[in-house]
Amino acid sequence: MKLGHVALDGTKIKANASKHKAMSYERMENRASELEAEVAKWLSTAEAADAEEDKLYGRDKTGDEMPDWIADKKLRAERIREAKAELEAEAKAAAEAKLKAEVEATEKREAEGRRKPGRQAAPPSTEPDAKAQKNFTDPQSRIMKSKDGFVQAYNAQAAVDAEAQIIVAQDVTQSAVDCAQLVPMTDAIESNLGRKPDQLSADAGYCSEANLEALENRNIDAYVATGRAKDAVAGTVKGETPAATPAGSGEGAPTRVEAMRAKIKAGGHESPYRLRKQLPEPVFGQIKQARGFRQFLLRGFEKVRAEWAIVCTVHNLLKLAHRRSLSALSPTPAG
Repeated sequence: MKLGHVALDGTKIKANASKHKAMSYERMENRASELEAEVAKWLSTAEAADAEEDKLYGRDKTGDEMPDWIADKKLRAERIREAKAELEAEAKAAAEAKLKAEVEATEKREAEGRRKPGRQAAPPSTEPDAKAQKNFTDPQSRIMKSKDGFVQAYNAQAAVDAEAQIIVAQDVTQSAVDCAQLVPMTDAIESNLGRKPDQLSADAGYCSEANLEALENRNIDAYVATGRAKDAVAGTVKGETPAATPAGSGEGAPTRVEAMRAKIKAGGHESPYRLRKQLPEPVFGQIKQARGFRQFLLRGFEKVRAEWAIVCTVHNLLKLAHRRSLSALSPTPAG
């Protein structure tokens, strides 16, 4: 490993759960009520039948155990209610965190003598969205969009060194979005190896003013895509919203995103920018195709993180073994 250049990317890997086992918050309420009504009807019918049998055969002639098919339905209703309560707790926690962040931002603006333009936003809702889902097989996995469509998955991250495709940092996240992973993964490289990479590249999913500022503060030469590759090199990024001018910058000064776009355009196709795909994608291909690792075997976030760490360790060991075997086969220079 040289750490001359490290590329960062993420890939969606299926969880050990079916997306068909997920249920929306709106459906949870309806289905739980249906199941409870169905169980109540069965119990009522069973009580009437028991009373009739007691008259005919006596109380000691009929078993009082609940049939398995009723117990299963009742347990299913209880699990749905538990999942519904978890979604409600998550929505409440997210609303409280968002409200706290808004209050802190407002206090900061008032201290600086600035006002937020436009109407005041409505307070965040503490109720889950009707389409928010919870999976019953692996509740900590999430529905994510991949090349194969929507899958129940986790988002696996890997930072790859340019010298020999060695993974120098890895992690797993429950978020389908990569943006929040750039800074933690960059810091993980230094934590693992004792120093920062000279250069770092990443695709457009990691691009934001805050991320570019973080790389700038760490003195890392960054090449982060601001849009599609051909548009970025040409200098025309379609459908991209203009980034807000950072606080404290001069009037008309380019934002960091705009500066990155100009940097990539100036470098053209010879820029290290191209390595953002050339390094991580072959590694993901080797893991998924050559190793056959396309789905996690374990369930639960912490277990999945451990499983991905093992997979990345195996990849590195195979790379090192391959390098060692090639070195043994190469002829020794004369003298």
